[in-house]
Amino acid sequence: MAKIEILYNGRCPICSAEIAAYRRQAEDADAPLRFIDLHQTDTADWGLTSEQATRRFHARRDGKILSGFPAFLILWRELPRMRWLARLLDRPVLRELAEFGYNRIAAPLLYWLHKRREARAG
Repeated sequence: MAKIEILYNGRCPICSAEIAAYRRQAEDADAPLRFIDLHQTDTADWGLTSEQATRRFHARRDGKILSGFPAFLILWRELPRMRWLARLLDRPVLRELAEFGYNRIAAPLLYWLHKRREARAG
């Protein structure tokens, strides 16, 4: 089974908490997932700039990179406690609504919060 790599923003407390929960589930299920903090890797290996990597959630399987909501689906399908959510939201209408919510609300908000934290820290 191919390992799925998950690229996430380890400097985002919301993202880190969510990834910690996914990591525990993955370990419990022996899921083929590897979690990579974008600040501890060369994002160019993903074909992404640091800025692009920070703006969205990414997953890579078999060399193919998925970004945004599709990356969540690939992750959730590997986690027994999340499979129901992947099945539910990977239906016509619900998928479009979830993608809209991620692209227009969640991702921009998390990125804005990240930039604000970084500005305050630096």
